[in-house]
Amino acid sequence: MWNNLTFCSVCKLAPKPTPLLLPRFLPLAHVFKRRCKGLSGSKHPAQTLQSEGLKRTCSLLPARLVSSKAKCRRYAKTYPVLDGRVLSVYRHVFEENLRNSEAVVKRYSELLDLVSKGGGENAILRHTQRNKKLFVRERLKLLLDDESFLELSPLAGLNMPYGDVPAAGCLTGIGKICGVWCVFTANDATVKGGTIYPIGVKKQLRAQEIAMQNRLLSVYLVDSGGAFLPLQSELFPDKSHGGRVFYNEAIMSAMKIPQVAVVCGSCVAGGAYVPTMAEEAVIIDKIGTLFLAGPPLVKAATGEYVSPEDLGGAKLHSRVSGCSDHFASSEKEAYECVRNVISTLNYEPLPEELTEHDSPLYSSDELLGLAPRDYRCTLPVKLILSRLLDGSRFQEFKADYGTTLVTGFGHVEGHLVGVVASNGELTHDASLKGSHFVQLCSHRSIPILFFQNTAPHAAEPTSISQAEAHSNRLKAQASMMAAVACASVPKITIVIGGCYGSESYVMCGRSFSPNFLFLWPNARVALVDSRHLTTVPQAGGSDSTDESELKHLKQRLEEESSAFYSSARLWDDGIILPQNTRKVIAQCLQIIEQQKYQVVPSYQHPVIRM
Repeated sequence: MWNNLTFCSVCKLAPKPTPLLLPRFLPLAHVFKRRCKGLSGSKHPAQTLQSEGLKRTCSLLPARLVSSKAKCRRYAKTYPVLDGRVLSVYRHVFEENLRNSEAVVKRYSELLDLVSKGGGENAILRHTQRNKKLFVRERLKLLLDDESFLELSPLAGLNMPYGDVPAAGCLTGIGKICGVWCVFTANDATVKGGTIYPIGVKKQLRAQEIAMQNRLLSVYLVDSGGAFLPLQSELFPDKSHGGRVFYNEAIMSAMKIPQVAVVCGSCVAGGAYVPTMAEEAVIIDKIGTLFLAGPPLVKAATGEYVSPEDLGGAKLHSRVSGCSDHFASSEKEAYECVRNVISTLNYEPLPEELTEHDSPLYSSDELLGLAPRDYRCTLPVKLILSRLLDGSRFQEFKADYGTTLVTGFGHVEGHLVGVVASNGELTHDASLKGSHFVQLCSHRSIPILFFQNTAPHAAEPTSISQAEAHSNRLKAQASMMAAVACASVPKITIVIGGCYGSESYVMCGRSFSPNFLFLWPNARVALVDSRHLTTVPQAGGSDSTDESELKHLKQRLEEESSAFYSSARLWDDGIILPQNTRKVIAQCLQIIEQQKYQVVPSYQHPVIRM
């Protein structure tokens, strides 16, 4: 059972270690000392096997590997401590927020449960029993290390104009293989038979973008029926459509970002190019097939019947065409092969570090009451920071200037970060302060965390003085916008409340390419707040005050601004629970940090297979 699709644990039985197959750089702590625990915290049966494997391996491996000591990293414990107490004057707002959070979290849990079943129980039975294939989540258990991974955009594809496509028909995320962070893209053939819809293309492109931005090697588990032809105009011809997946594969290879593919089902039409453009490909006997046009099309064109195995099976592509580099007799063998391939990449995993850090002084569960129901129910953002930062310590920058934006330095599980957090309307002074601080972080190579809760559009100016103030604020916001866009450091954005208008750009919204962007379930994403509409904008600049039309527009805005609507369309990398925010941020920082340990050669050319 999966406790959470956005941040879930993967458990698998560890194969018996063999010294000849063990990667020379693989830290023992990653392979043999991981403990798999179930949802209730009970021990997994794999623990016994892992303990035995550890004893055997310790007697076989060189002493320098067994006794290697982890580096210890410290963080400053002299930063001032934030006061995170929720004062009695805020109690009614806290309780309103809590009731709203409980409602949206319940809805979130229901949707996660829905997508965890892929195409439904009947589709899973056909997939696993008739087709003799593993469900996509079982495949990930065999592929990834025994620790949690970060799943991206699990709610993508729900309530689309062309119907529900659970998880957009593919699972994407970031997990460890042989101790190295990897981006994975795994088709779920129980959803529409593995057919690719426009939202599925968008999800795969986002996974590749994350891989390029963070220099993460990529693994593709391909089980695809090709494009959904009735929607071909929405997924074939344009720059951001299906062909971009193959373009990205070539560019990633030229960037020395390795890519490995497993043909673990049908790979038809465009789906066939994914494994043939990867640097190494594995195909599974009797399960994996690879062809541009399947047997039905051959029959229609030539009148000849040919079996899928003869047309594009594992033996053909391993022995004749050379499209596959490795032949696997079973799915388990295929994923073991992938792990062995990754051990040949000469990638150094993150070193084991004993990072000394304190937990926040205040409970993360209280974040449910601090998640704003709407902009009028916003509490001081430092209450949120006190529940996310190590020891609730925060070195604030320009504390008394531009107070509607909070900036400063803190640590998340030992990682130094710069914090830019909305604390009200983004004024002129707050924007200048933000611009200054973002540039400091960029010069010091410090990752930036944006906590976004932007204000709805302010009322139009009604006097010359108001117009002048409005103009000055716009110029200051433009300055901060430029600083955020040009900051050459990793950026992580968490939308904790409202994401409205141009202020969402200033606070590193999706258009400004943060490395990761997540929403809380209570978040609202829209150009304007429906509650502030008094007229219906019309073409030509005139306004209508028709009440029925205004009511309809407000209802539509309300529906389209919810976090679930946003996440279904991949305007973010997923919804996360407020109480899991610190854990997700820490994992993102670990993922980003991996590229520090890579030796990147000069830009040359991709691997051309044949």
